[in-house]
Amino acid sequence: MVLDVAGGTGDIAFRIHDAIRRSFVRPRTPPRIIVTDINASMLQVGRERATARGLLGDGGGGGGGAGAPQLEFREGDAERLHWVPDASVDLYTIAFGIRNVTHVDAALREAHRVLRPGGRFMCLEFSRVTLPPLAALYDAYSFAVIPALGAAVANDRESYQYLVESIKRFPDQGAFADLIAGAGFAAVEWTDFTFGVCAVHSGVKL
Repeated sequence: MVLDVAGGTGDIAFRIHDAIRRSFVRPRTPPRIIVTDINASMLQVGRERATARGLLGDGGGGGGGAGAPQLEFREGDAERLHWVPDASVDLYTIAFGIRNVTHVDAALREAHRVLRPGGRFMCLEFSRVTLPPLAALYDAYSFAVIPALGAAVANDRESYQYLVESIKRFPDQGAFADLIAGAGFAAVEWTDFTFGVCAVHSGVKL
């Protein structure tokens, strides 16, 4: 089972679905992909998009023929996934969501609880630019330009101001890796993209 947390609109889940469907290895039992999000409105967007793609047209199945994954959308809090059994998830993904969790350590412990031994945690999140001159330029751009663009384009300066401030408050790559390891994960590593503007962290439950 794949659990995509804070993935209400389905972007990550659709890509996982397509990757499994294209795989040469077709499991006898189609894997489940559960998208969970604390925001019911975002989940509704995801359901509508999945329906438009024909992924929910058979009453909740994944579409795409035999062996294709089943997609489900369910409201849930990353810190309290009580409806997910212990050691039941093969892959836990969260993209640009953990930065908005109130207690990151609690969400990481829940991720560890629901993963089976050998299961993988993967997190895509904004991070810290690693080149000092570029970091200073990126910070100046983030705080001066991004909120102004939000005000001009979306008439919503506050949300974009929160975005840049939350990125600045979030732990850097090494500190976040330490949090993941502290939740019980092994083989914790990360890959930077665009000089650290964002990074993918991963870990394995032993």
